[in-house]
Amino acid sequence: MLDFIYYPVSWILWVWHNAFTALPGLEPDDGATWALSVVFLVFTLRAILYKPFVKQVRTTRQMQELQPQIKALQKKYSNDRQRQAVELQKLQKEHGFNPLMGCLPVLLQAPVFIGLFHVLRSFNRTGEGFGQLGLSPEENAQLGNYAFSPEDVQSFLSARLFGAPISAWITQPEASLVAFEPFGGIPSRLDIALVAIPLMIVAGIATHFNSRASVARQSAQAAANPQAAIMNKLALWVFPLGVIVGGPFLPIAILLYWVSNNIWTYAQQHIVFRKIDQEEEAKKQAAIARRSDNAPKPGARPDRAAKKKAPSTTGEDAVAGAADASEISLEKPAADDTSGGAGPSAPPAGGPKNVAGSKRPSGSKNSKRKRR
Repeated sequence: MLDFIYYPVSWILWVWHNAFTALPGLEPDDGATWALSVVFLVFTLRAILYKPFVKQVRTTRQMQELQPQIKALQKKYSNDRQRQAVELQKLQKEHGFNPLMGCLPVLLQAPVFIGLFHVLRSFNRTGEGFGQLGLSPEENAQLGNYAFSPEDVQSFLSARLFGAPISAWITQPEASLVAFEPFGGIPSRLDIALVAIPLMIVAGIATHFNSRASVARQSAQAAANPQAAIMNKLALWVFPLGVIVGGPFLPIAILLYWVSNNIWTYAQQHIVFRKIDQEEEAKKQAAIARRSDNAPKPGARPDRAAKKKAPSTTGEDAVAGAADASEISLEKPAADDTSGGAGPSAPPAGGPKNVAGSKRPSGSKNSKRKRR
């Protein structure tokens, strides 16, 4: 049913096994050859998923930056769920935010993990239960496994890593362990545990430190969120403990997958975070440089030509308006003095101005004295 996953995973593992077999000092049946094949299978798949991982990191940061606006929208439309959803979608569209990108790497890694688990278990189909065929050791050795031939299956069953088959696990049933008898004898549980337990511990510690690095990158607002706080505790303590508790039920090759996957994640996230920090610092410095270029130099007048012309009146317009108003005030008394020429003529231009609304009598005291 999931052959579209099983075949690509098995082909990548097959390519790496043949590549390491071609190196001097490594034999096809060596446990180190198969262990390196599993490790580089993980590295190949993680390299393919590098760009989605970068998208995930950027999406996570963008989500943290948008948290205040998201909370404001949730508070504003708390009584209207439909409007709230529309406004949130509009906000995400404006900022080019895609929540799916935050989950894409995990969603893509899950089928890979399932595919690798199934391919590794399918090297030994002597057990009973889900995914097992209940074959005899002889029948199992003569049956291929997806991209692997029967000879490759026999090589895998013969491989030992410090005395333990890499497809064996601590709680493996005795009936399933019998399949290794023709290829180096039945391994003891102690041999399996001596290899599996250190890998379980390393996988748990690596998971914890990867989670710690991710939590340290969260903003203070995101960490204060109750849901985020619960997820952080799960990622820091429950998930690593789950690897250790579930380790006895996982083949050694799967534990190798888990350790190498965490090592890759630890290195990759530090490289990606450093790169993103450098990009943000470069943008910040560029913004500061633009502001300093636009700002006037010390002691220099600001460039008025660069400024936007204000819609309000300028100083020259105000002066012109004042001059027009003074001309109107000077001309107005002459226009009002139309009583038939009985009164005196208008005062000269340099004379005193009449106050608007007040009228001086036609005669003065000096003129009266002359008449007397």
